[in-house]
Amino acid sequence: MITTGVSIRDFGGQQLHALLHSVHLGDLANNAVELLSESLGPGGFRSLSKIPAWASGVADDNTPFEFSAAFTEGEPTTVRVLVEPTAFDASPVANMAAAVDVLESLARRYDLPLARFDAVRDLFLPAEPLGGFSLWFSLVFRKDTPPAIKVYLNPEVRGVSEAGPLVGEGLARLGYGAGHDTIIEHARRREGLDRYSFFALDLTDSPAGRVKVYVSHQDATADDAATAARGAHGVSADSVRDFCLMSGGQSGPYAERPLVSSYTFLPGDVDRPRGFSLYMPIRTYVNDDVEARERVLAVLDHHLVDPTPFEDALATIARRPLADGVGLIAHVSLRAGLPRPGVTVYLSSEAYDKASPRATTLVS
Repeated sequence: MITTGVSIRDFGGQQLHALLHSVHLGDLANNAVELLSESLGPGGFRSLSKIPAWASGVADDNTPFEFSAAFTEGEPTTVRVLVEPTAFDASPVANMAAAVDVLESLARRYDLPLARFDAVRDLFLPAEPLGGFSLWFSLVFRKDTPPAIKVYLNPEVRGVSEAGPLVGEGLARLGYGAGHDTIIEHARRREGLDRYSFFALDLTDSPAGRVKVYVSHQDATADDAATAARGAHGVSADSVRDFCLMSGGQSGPYAERPLVSSYTFLPGDVDRPRGFSLYMPIRTYVNDDVEARERVLAVLDHHLVDPTPFEDALATIARRPLADGVGLIAHVSLRAGLPRPGVTVYLSSEAYDKASPRATTLVS
């Protein structure tokens, strides 16, 4: 799967350019490729002919970027790229420094407001970061709008035991402190099994600017996901349960890889978020990407979303027959409540490697 002699940034740029054209966002492609290249940091210059210098958690094969396409009934497709900036000589401390340098450069270029990031910076960027990462970016491309940038911070960056206090303090500093009790009640019910994954915020001063908290749910069931969904205003727990059955092929427990939920806080939210998403690691619960595609198509149909953009995006990113591996379609998520309900599909670039198809299914 390795493309000898091509740098990480050039390979990712080629895929992003093609992906944007496939979903009729081609007019954004050149600027988007430039933004992705810069966001990868110095490590982006490394050649794909080498073993990954850093075991990035963004993708299973350690590629430091992953694509996703967000679909909403009657609206143009949104393309996103999750990116981990890395240093050329990667390490936790060096990567954090490289990511901060990238962020400051992007802030100057795109006039990004950093006030909310600065309010929690000291919490999530310690001198000696722990865990798999410290700072990731999401690059968001929508029709007729400038690119949007979101930062992902690691709640376990000071250790697993500090994650809860860190998230609680982060929410409090940003005006959503009362919402932490809601998360604990609905999504952090199972000691040792429900863990904070990400603390994320949009780099904007727009009224639509979000703060998001992600929780991973090991050995969770569809009923556990429905309980988590009840923590958000106006979200149908039944729809979340149905999504689990449709995308995961069973009601759980999902033991091989955890479900992930996220809560979206918007200005005006006091003690409860208005948005909720549930992420199914579909690659773990199918035999191959043929099966994953069929499940995604069923989810899109159920939510009245035209499948054509998904099919076009998948065909663009795939560099192999779908039956030859599993993991190209990595996650599928249901976005419920505000601000943009719909379905998102996550596509791995498989820059370094692919996983072989399974001989037998993991679900029954």
